Amino acid sequence: MSESKIIIRDNLKESYQDVYTPEVLAALEVMADLNIEVKHLMDVRMRRRLERREKQKRIGFLDPETFIPGTQIKVKDAREGNFEGAVIPEDLKRQWIQGTGPGAKPNAPLENSIRNVAYALLSGADGWMFDGEDALGQIGTMSLDNQRNLKLAINRSPVFLKVAEEVAAQMNSWSQSFFGEGKIKDWRSQLDFTTKIFRARGLHLDDRHIRESNGNSFSASIADLTLYVTNNHQALAAAGASVVLYLPKIQTAEEAALWNKMITTLEQHLGLQEGTVKVYVLVEQLEATYQLMEIRAALGRHFVGFNTGRWDYINSVSDAMAWDMDFVNPNIESIGMTYGYMRNYEDRVRRAVNTPDINGNFALWQGGMEPNIPVGSEEGVDSSMKKAVAGAEREQKEGASGKWVAHWKMVHIVRPVWERVGEANQTGRKFPLLTYTQEDADGLILLEEAPRTIRGARNLISVALQYGNAFGQGMQAAALKPADFFGDDDVLYLMEDMATGEIRLSILWEWVHKAAVLTEDDMAAGIKKGNVFSLTLFNKLLEEEYGKLLKSSNKDVYDSSKTTTLPIAKAIAEVYVTEPTKAPWFIDLLNINLDNMDLGKAKERIGLYLRTLKERNQRITENLDFQVTS
Repeated sequence: MSESKIIIRDNLKESYQDVYTPEVLAALEVMADLNIEVKHLMDVRMRRRLERREKQKRIGFLDPETFIPGTQIKVKDAREGNFEGAVIPEDLKRQWIQGTGPGAKPNAPLENSIRNVAYALLSGADGWMFDGEDALGQIGTMSLDNQRNLKLAINRSPVFLKVAEEVAAQMNSWSQSFFGEGKIKDWRSQLDFTTKIFRARGLHLDDRHIRESNGNSFSASIADLTLYVTNNHQALAAAGASVVLYLPKIQTAEEAALWNKMITTLEQHLGLQEGTVKVYVLVEQLEATYQLMEIRAALGRHFVGFNTGRWDYINSVSDAMAWDMDFVNPNIESIGMTYGYMRNYEDRVRRAVNTPDINGNFALWQGGMEPNIPVGSEEGVDSSMKKAVAGAEREQKEGASGKWVAHWKMVHIVRPVWERVGEANQTGRKFPLLTYTQEDADGLILLEEAPRTIRGARNLISVALQYGNAFGQGMQAAALKPADFFGDDDVLYLMEDMATGEIRLSILWEWVHKAAVLTEDDMAAGIKKGNVFSLTLFNKLLEEEYGKLLKSSNKDVYDSSKTTTLPIAKAIAEVYVTEPTKAPWFIDLLNINLDNMDLGKAKERIGLYLRTLKERNQRITENLDFQVTS
C-alpha cells in the first residue's frame, strides 16, 4: 500500500469519519496532486500585485490573440462566445432569491448547530448558498461541522428532520406576527423547494486540518470541493437535484481554468459526467471584471452564472489601486451599486451573461446582497424594508435574475419583486456587447465625488473591530452596526460577513497613506472641511471607538471577548491600517490567530506575517498550530 499524500491533524479522521469517509480520503489522495498548482498560481498572483505597486501599473484587458492560460481557448474566441458553456439545469432556472449563510454554529452541539440548515431550507428561498468561506467561522472544527450538517440534511437524517419540524413551528410563529400568516404550509415538502448550493473557500486560503505528508499546507479550495461533492453527489442525484457550487475570489481566467481542472479531475475520479458540477462565480475581484468572458469560457460546461457582490469587490478595487495616490474612496455608505466603478462593474457582468456561447446558451446574473434584517423599531424596520425592496426593484429592472439575502426573514419581503414579474430569469435580454477600450478600463476604476467624514471614519473603525472580534469568536457572519448606534432601534443591525470588515480597513489604509481630504466639518473632533485624515487622527479615533466597545453591553459585544479576542482584533486593525506595506488580506492576520486568546502570541504572529510579506512577498496562510514533525 502506497504512503498517503496527506495528513489529517489530531484524531479528526476518526471523530469525523462520517465526513472523512473512505471515499473522501481516496478522492483527497487524487486531488492532492493539484495542490502544487494552486500554490503556484497564488505565487503568480502575489507577483502581479507587487508589479502593480512597483511599476504603478493598472490592470488591463488581455491580448485577444493570446490563449487563456491553462486552456486551448483563444481570448478572442472567448469574447465572441466561441466556446461550449453549460445548459442551465431546471433547478437553477428560477433563482429569484438565494439566501446565504453558514450551515453550522460555533461551539454548538449538533441539534443546535444544524438549525442553521433548517432555517435555510424552510425559508422559501429559491436557493441557499451554504457558506464555507466568508460567512463560516473557522474556529475549532467548524469547517467540518458545516460539512457534516449539510450531509445530514441532504440525506434527510432523523436528527435533521426532528430539528426541521421544530424550526418550522418557530418560523411560522414569527411569520404570523410579521405577515399575518404562516408561510410554511407543509414543512416536509418545503424542504425540497430550495436548491442547495455550497460556497467553497477561495484559492488564497489553506485548510486548517489537512497538510501534505511533507508538511506543506493544503488548499482549502481542494478540501472543500472534494468533501462536499464526494459526500453529497449521490444523494443530490437521487433527489433529482444539481450539484452546485459558488466559487469565490477568482482574479483571472487562468485561476478559473485551474478550478475547471480541479472539478473535472474530481468528476472523473467519481465517475461523473463532465459538467455534472455546476458553478456560479462571484465577481469579487477587480481583475476578474476585465476577463469575464474568458472566465466563462475557462469554466466551460460547469459555468452557469455570475454574482455581483459589493464588499469583496470594493476591497479588491482598493487593493489593486493601493499604489495610486489619487485613488481614494469616500465613506463606505456612498459606494453603492450605482456609484462610479460599481455601476460599470455591474454593467459588464450583465453584458457578459447575456452573450451567448457557441450553442446559444446564456448564463445567469444573480444580484447582490441585502443585509437588512426586519428586527428593530417599527419605524426603523419600515424604512429599511422599503429600501431593501427598492434595491431589489432596481436590480430586477437592470436585468438580474434574482438576488441574495443574508437572513431567512428577508426572503418573503424581497422575493415578491421577482414574483410579480413572473419570469423565471432574464437570460438573453438584449444589452450592448462587451467592448475592451481604454474608456471601458477607466470606467472600472471611476471615482465620483462623495462625502469623506469623521462620522464615516468612526463607522469604518467600529465595524471593522467588531468583525475582527466576531471572527475570533467563530462568527464570520454577524448582525452588527457602529457602536454609536447601539441601543437605537431605529438603526437596524446589518447581517454581513467578514468581507465588510476587510473593506473598511482597506479604506482606512487609503485615507491614512494617501492623505485623504475630509469633506465636512466635525466640531466634536476638532476637524474642519479640507483637513487631512492623518495617522494621528486615526489612532485617536481608534482608541475612542475601541473604548466604546469595551463599555458596551454583552448584547453587542460579548463580555468574555473584551479581554480575549477584541484586543487581538484591535492589534490587527491597528497594524493593518498603519503599516506602509499594505497587507493583501485582513483575514490572513485573523486566520493565523484562530483559537488564540493570547495578545502577546498574536503580536508575534502579526510580526512574523509582516516580515514574511516584506522580505519574501509571501503570505502566511497555514494553520500555525498544526505542524508536521518528521
